[in-house]
Amino acid sequence: MAVKLYVVYYSMYGHVEKLAQEIKKGAASIEGVEVKIWQVPETLPEEVLGKMGAPPKTDAPIITPDELATADGFVFGFPTRFGMMPAQFKAFLDSTGGLWRTQQLAGKPAGIFYSTGSQGGGQETTALTAITQLVHHGMIFVPIGYTFGAGMFEMENVKGGSPYGAGTYAGDGSRQPTQLELDQAFHQGKYLATITKKLKKEEEAA
Repeated sequence: MAVKLYVVYYSMYGHVEKLAQEIKKGAASIEGVEVKIWQVPETLPEEVLGKMGAPPKTDAPIITPDELATADGFVFGFPTRFGMMPAQFKAFLDSTGGLWRTQQLAGKPAGIFYSTGSQGGGQETTALTAITQLVHHGMIFVPIGYTFGAGMFEMENVKGGSPYGAGTYAGDGSRQPTQLELDQAFHQGKYLATITKKLKKEEEAA
């Protein structure tokens, strides 16, 4: 049976969505891992999104809380709002109380990726504050650490991401993820898929 890894994200302007696609590619490169990409529900009206200049959403399916229970592992992605995940993703996680009561997500690995508007915009605080959500569900936080190698020490060019997970900088919205940032996202997907597969195999052998 294939190991199921879900990439679940919220993206207003498309930067997180681009990272999500690369994470999916990286995870899918691991044999025996089935990857599915999902969006969380939008909470803002179309009229408001239009005034904010947000492009139309992609055709990635909208996930429901119950669908989380069918995965073996996760990679959660979102932009930053004042150093934390945005209300849209928090609202979705707030709706997972039923899964928490029955401990259906306990023991499952999860990684985090993100986007900020500036270099001091909360790349690491967003990940740190998001970990509380995983903790209460009993999920296992899987950071990438420094497994991305030399790319973690890039100093000549602006690069998002950290040992907590892949990341990008949106700037005023016109900046798009660089190839190095996309490569880090691919690596995170591959790394999370490997860990998820290993844990699933140990669980089945127990």
